[in-house]
Amino acid sequence: MTVHAPMTAARPTVSLVDVASYLPENRVPTEYFTQFSRSDRMAKNVMFRSPKYRHHVARDETAVDMVERAVAPLIDRHGADTISNVDVLLTHTQLPDNPVLGCGPEVARRLGLRPDWVIDVHNGGCASFVHMMALARTILQSSDATTALVATTQNSAGQVFTQSEIRGLAHASVPGDGCGVGLLTKSDDAPILGIECRTYPEFGGDMTFEGVPVSDRKYWEPGLGQVCVGFTESKITKVFARGNRLVPEVALAVCDRIGVQSADVDTFVTNQPNRLFLRNWREAMQLTPEQHPDTFDECGNLFGAGIPVTLDTANRDGRIGNGSLVVLAGFAHAGDFAGAAAVRWGAGPTP
Repeated sequence: MTVHAPMTAARPTVSLVDVASYLPENRVPTEYFTQFSRSDRMAKNVMFRSPKYRHHVARDETAVDMVERAVAPLIDRHGADTISNVDVLLTHTQLPDNPVLGCGPEVARRLGLRPDWVIDVHNGGCASFVHMMALARTILQSSDATTALVATTQNSAGQVFTQSEIRGLAHASVPGDGCGVGLLTKSDDAPILGIECRTYPEFGGDMTFEGVPVSDRKYWEPGLGQVCVGFTESKITKVFARGNRLVPEVALAVCDRIGVQSADVDTFVTNQPNRLFLRNWREAMQLTPEQHPDTFDECGNLFGAGIPVTLDTANRDGRIGNGSLVVLAGFAHAGDFAGAAAVRWGAGPTP
């Protein structure tokens, strides 16, 4: 006997109608870190070759401040009413200012929102923008909600990686701070054509946050040492191999899902961990440097903010034409998550 699935109504189209971003005022050259650098084998690793610049948050600057500043251009372009009437608010913060809750409710208060959905998403890492696009699309397609605001904030560079025991480490000069936001609507203005999100539980827990020097002290407990993301040479080798594979895999999977080849992609925007990953991903997709925008030398590794900040930068520079096929892709942490999204672009700047 053949069992047929019941007929279901087509899901409504969801669009990524605009993006915007914010970079902190403090633009830090590599020389700041070289004065503290130590002789370290890992310093020679291509994973940790420094960008020319990176931006650092001010000491009194919160994740909510950063989101508010990133959203300001959206308000200018779409009007305060459009933003205040957002139904869904999703946030991701690299280093929560309050460890027991996310910044979503305070962002809503600051922006004058009364959304039906407020979700602070703490996984997704460097691919959190794609992850939140997927969540927002699902909510918009399955509810009465019509508008979503997603915000991803990287704020650990100026707070964690400038500590006296951390700033001399090989990887301290690579991260930068910034915030990227996206506005999604239930419309066909700039349709999300497909999204591919994959979780790899076998790599869960491989990224550690530990004291320097290493101890069994919990990060909130008093004592000697300063906390930071932990790296070893063996861990670097594993992350490099995983990252090289995962980003092209999900990018090609989303291309296959919408029936295109990688050669059909006009603009490919990824997270921005280092120059070698960027080159390898671009070559795996058989794309040119012009098709793969790069903010690494100006911004460093923006973690979750890398995709939206780079996307916004390229868009403001006039590099993404309306109607072009844009693919976003990234992987998170030590490889426990990867995601890609394809969008028919419609947010080109107005002449």
